[in-house]
Amino acid sequence: MNTDNTVKHLRALWRTERIIADIKLRHLLMGLGLRAFAALIAAVGLLMLELSAYFALVQTWSAISAAAILGAVNFVIAAILFAIAAKPPAGRELELATEIHSSSVDALQLEARALQSQVSGAIHHPLNGVLPLLIVPLITIITKSLKRPAARAATEPAAAEQE
Repeated sequence: MNTDNTVKHLRALWRTERIIADIKLRHLLMGLGLRAFAALIAAVGLLMLELSAYFALVQTWSAISAAAILGAVNFVIAAILFAIAAKPPAGRELELATEIHSSSVDALQLEARALQSQVSGAIHHPLNGVLPLLIVPLITIITKSLKRPAARAATEPAAAEQE
């Protein structure tokens, strides 16, 4: 497991999470603003319809038809704004950020699997990790111990001849 790769993938994951959240927040705020404006226009439309009902009782037909037409137009405008607000967020930006996010998550999962295999290998076979570190000192000790008896054997006949 490479910590540089892990940090790089975590940074990419963090950045894409921020980008996705920013895109969704902008879309949510714009949709909320449009919905609020549409609600305001719908309220004005309802007020105009109520006003037209009032004029129907008090005034002549010309004032009634004008208020009714204005109220209907306000409702149509509110419906159009609600339809625009319900549209999904910008496709390319969100799609790209989602793709980078998923590739970062996949890379992190790959790094985690590699770490898990290293840890499980070390737990199941602890000598596999330690053995390469011990080979050089063991070979040195064995060669020194083999040289000592050979050196003793060479010095013993020379000592026997001196006697």
